[in-house]
Amino acid sequence: MHNAGCEQQQHGAVIWLTGLSGSGKSSLAQALATRLGQRGHACYVLDGDTLRSGLNADLGFSPADRHENIRRTGEVAALFADAGLICIAALISPYRADRAAARRACKGAFHEIHVKADLATCEARDPKGLYRRARAGELKAFTGIDAPYEAPEQPDLVVNTATTSLQASLDLLLAYALQQVIRLKTPA
Repeated sequence: MHNAGCEQQQHGAVIWLTGLSGSGKSSLAQALATRLGQRGHACYVLDGDTLRSGLNADLGFSPADRHENIRRTGEVAALFADAGLICIAALISPYRADRAAARRACKGAFHEIHVKADLATCEARDPKGLYRRARAGELKAFTGIDAPYEAPEQPDLVVNTATTSLQASLDLLLAYALQQVIRLKTPA
């Protein structure tokens, strides 16, 4: 896909945002899609909450269901990438092995981005009240409280939203996407 007037070519890719609930994954995914779209790049966002109300509505939060959630999402993301879109997936995706399987499903470019924020920061934000409910015992197997989160060991990029504003985090992510995903050509 070539955009007239631009010295760039889009190839399908998956940008996989992983991190705790409240770290900013969904906000960054939507903002990145908007910014890339403004530059003429076709993107689609797969958000964990949206997927769990549709495609993955039959899944709970057991380790097996979490595995299946990421498996399905990885396969769908790979289809979008194969069609030439930049698929931005925003999911907690707590297990390294499941993220590795999503990477394998994507035959092309897969970029694992750790949207890093410590538990205290995420709990202070708690946009959906989930941490409060988990601490009260209303939610079982909640990632970061009584279920594990395995941070990426070698992510392609770390965006620390606990110490960096949303705008600065977006700027970092956009710069990465333009250089590593879009691969802007520099004038000769």
